[in-house]
Amino acid sequence: MKILQNVVVKQILTEKSKEALLKRYEGTKFQLQKECDQLQFELKKLERGKKYSSQKLTSHFEKEVNERMEKIKLVEFQLEQLHILPVGSELRDSEVQGMIDVEVGDNWEEKALSQTIVIEDGIIKEIR
Repeated sequence: MKILQNVVVKQILTEKSKEALLKRYEGTKFQLQKECDQLQFELKKLERGKKYSSQKLTSHFEKEVNERMEKIKLVEFQLEQLHILPVGSELRDSEVQGMIDVEVGDNWEEKALSQTIVIEDGIIKEIR
């Protein structure tokens, strides 16, 4: 019988991957900041139009801006942690699903343990 199992993908931190992660985090932070600015601009634009209830409108826009600000704080924390981590550290990158065969008589503990794929600079180095 074949069953699906979650497989953790870990990335070994190298100078190249660290630089790529820094760029990705900074890009995400920049995008979130642009969204906050755009939301604030749209709010002011709509307030000038006076077509909508300003209290509901303001609370909705504030909620959206606050959500993005929380995401920015998370990205900033990730950036700080990335600067601290030494090269060679393993980072949890993602999770994928894999298929495993189970047969009558198999040791469930061995089969049920989630497997891990370790990659370094985009190349699979180890499957545990």
